[in-house]
Amino acid sequence: MRHLTLALDIMGGDNGPHIILSAALKALNEFPYLNLVFCGDEGVITSWLNQHSSSVSNRYSIVHCNQQVLMDDNPVTALRHKKDSSMACAIKQVHNGQADACVSAGNTGALLAMACSQLKTLSGVNRPALVSSLPTAKGRKVYLLDLGATVQSDAQTLLQNAVMGSVLAEQIAGIERPRVAILNVGVEQIKGPANIKEASQLLAASDQINYIGFVEGDDIFNDIADVIVTDGFSGNIALKSCEGLVKLLIEQVKRDAKRNILSKIMAKLAMPLLRRLYLRVNPDQYNGASLIGLRGIVVKSHGNASDEAFLYAIREAVQEAERQVPTKIKDKIENLLMERS
Repeated sequence: MRHLTLALDIMGGDNGPHIILSAALKALNEFPYLNLVFCGDEGVITSWLNQHSSSVSNRYSIVHCNQQVLMDDNPVTALRHKKDSSMACAIKQVHNGQADACVSAGNTGALLAMACSQLKTLSGVNRPALVSSLPTAKGRKVYLLDLGATVQSDAQTLLQNAVMGSVLAEQIAGIERPRVAILNVGVEQIKGPANIKEASQLLAASDQINYIGFVEGDDIFNDIADVIVTDGFSGNIALKSCEGLVKLLIEQVKRDAKRNILSKIMAKLAMPLLRRLYLRVNPDQYNGASLIGLRGIVVKSHGNASDEAFLYAIREAVQEAERQVPTKIKDKIENLLMERS
């Protein structure tokens, strides 16, 4: 794909439009075939851009929006009453075919509601799912879904999540026949709630999925599976727990390094190793949860993302657009339905 257009929700997020605009200019310099549509307050956007002159000004445009979705807005209220928001505008660009994908750091619930309303789900998909990648002990990625789009999932939804996650691992990570597992309270087949057990049986019976069985929470980072499927309640808790643990470890190392002279010397000697470790587990490089299962590409960035973190979300959107992930998911879902008919 030589020409690609992304729509960005400039007003979404906790840290202000300048973070997103800074990431946007970096993305335009990184991808020479990329064009961007900035959706938001034209005055705010223009004022910032005028202070940061760039040679890529011919590759972005601005769509003025009178409204902004706030982080504490009720999703249903935002859907009904903020149709001229920067978030709704960015999704509309995808719906109208004016953009290949959109990225927002805004209210997750509102983004889900607006994306479902405008783009609709793919045929054969009950509900979209939020999916993101995490690092593993062997340097590979594992895709975890659902991360909160659907709090409770029946067996059919878990099966569809497995298909969608498998396609994402194939297309983005280049993994042939990704290993797919279900997150459970134990690896034994007799454990878990009824929907988990039923989903396991459905996956085991499908030739479309390389299903390896159940995994537990401590297996997420052990490179046992390439895709781990769960409901949105468990997935969101697992993700937030992982992010919290990384922050704890980083802060603990910083505190320990300041305790005394010996600690400072040891920390300085260990700094190259610590930097490499930090780069591997830094949450910024895993920013960008994809809302898959829709008839369009929507990527959700952390609300408090830095410009580097938001840049990772843009990269995720570029990759999914280049590899036409929704089309690949549609094809695999159709094959699954044919297999079961």
